[in-house]
Amino acid sequence: MKLVECVPNFSEGRDPAVLDAIIESMLAVPGVLLLGREMDADHNRSVVTLAGFPAAVAEAAVRGAGKAAELIDLRQHHGEHPRLGATDVIPFVPLELTTLEECVRLAEWAGEQIWKRFGVPVYLYEAAARHEHRRKLEDVRRGQFEQIRQLAESDARYRPDFGDARLHPSAGASIVGARKFLIAYNINLDTPEVEIARAIAKKIRTSGGGLPALKAMGVYLGARNCAQVSMNLTDFEQTSLYTVWQAVKKEAAALGATAVESEIVGLVPARALEECAAEALKIRVFEPQMVIENRLRQVTASEPLRWELTLQPWMDALASHAPTPGGGSAAAACAAMSASLGQMVAAATLRRLRKTEADAAKLARLQNLDGELATIRADMLRSTDRDAQAFEALRQEQRRWRNFEDKDDRGRAEAYQRMLAATLAAAEVPLQVAVAAQKLLGLLQQLQPLHWELLASDLVSARAFAEAARTAAIANVETNLADLPPEMSAAEGLRAQLRQLRQAG
Repeated sequence: MKLVECVPNFSEGRDPAVLDAIIESMLAVPGVLLLGREMDADHNRSVVTLAGFPAAVAEAAVRGAGKAAELIDLRQHHGEHPRLGATDVIPFVPLELTTLEECVRLAEWAGEQIWKRFGVPVYLYEAAARHEHRRKLEDVRRGQFEQIRQLAESDARYRPDFGDARLHPSAGASIVGARKFLIAYNINLDTPEVEIARAIAKKIRTSGGGLPALKAMGVYLGARNCAQVSMNLTDFEQTSLYTVWQAVKKEAAALGATAVESEIVGLVPARALEECAAEALKIRVFEPQMVIENRLRQVTASEPLRWELTLQPWMDALASHAPTPGGGSAAAACAAMSASLGQMVAAATLRRLRKTEADAAKLARLQNLDGELATIRADMLRSTDRDAQAFEALRQEQRRWRNFEDKDDRGRAEAYQRMLAATLAAAEVPLQVAVAAQKLLGLLQQLQPLHWELLASDLVSARAFAEAARTAAIANVETNLADLPPEMSAAEGLRAQLRQLRQAG
């Protein structure tokens, strides 16, 4: 499966309730896992590690940025760590079967959505940067929120990639990008003298002529009354954790201090620790395959253990006497299958053409189609549940309305309005499925002249599933709209969209 990591950094490290609300908003997206969360009161910053399906992770990051903009006010924010936004940084990192180029597309999509949905401007950095002077995170963030909100209005070099020249008044701007795996590594000293930590950082970081692929700064931690060398290893294969520890230890001793402990913020690849251990233990010949877990993964990659992939539980639920999941959920499932097949055709064609095709525009079109199909697939998978949830909510409001006594006219009227609202919501979900299915048919049409000829039948199947999803979803919308009064303006809006869909078909 294609997997991606995302490590959003939020400018809040002292109120767990704020971070809980942000994480809850992100985990509401199916296909996303929470791998870790870190809060630091001195830095006044939180680091959250997510992983999952690319489109789902990107959607989760966007929602997290929206919730952070709602809850965090940079005008009241103070901490040791530099920051530009409530959601300060959102890096996408390739994991299983995902490339850095695909993460760039995710970053671009997420940046555009953060601006469109929440009015928070976005700068692109690292591999996603559109300007060379924004490639390095520290260059984008130099001056922080207080200075950049003024410069953005007066200096074109500070104009965001998404959004206008004004930063969000309380949420600032977010920095979104794609990069290789980064290790956040901090070393605490036995002294509160922050100048010692700053001198060490200046000596060992890449920009000061020190270790390669290392960023470093010195900060003071009030909660521990100590100085800290706070670092990012941007390529642990060039500079290991052990090498950094030894360098800080040496420079600290030269300045009359001692490196007493270190910490890793977020997660770290196993290989980084393996290489660190091999270096510290001075193992004469060390190979990653000497670690049993690595060897097991290597063997099962070439001779995979097999298990049965089955839709049986969901199909059993669909076939049961219960009304949910029902036709609306099945329509969304058809759309998800259509998008999945389209993705397979696009990805397989792309993989084959990369070996021989010199037409960069054609390859880019296939990559874009793959990304758009992935987004629809993730949304349609969520819609299988959303449709069932909307129908159950409607049934509940219908029961409440029926149970009101005639003498309680006011309560009955309110219950009736809630029932109408629930009916409208139940119609909106299949309408979204129908719109997505219509878009799918257009994307599959674009894929037609590009696809590998051996996959022609798969493309035919994808179109058939999309057409079935569109037909079934429209039928569900019509059923729900029949229960709404003709004069209801919101219902008329849905009917107008439905007419457009029929005309398009």
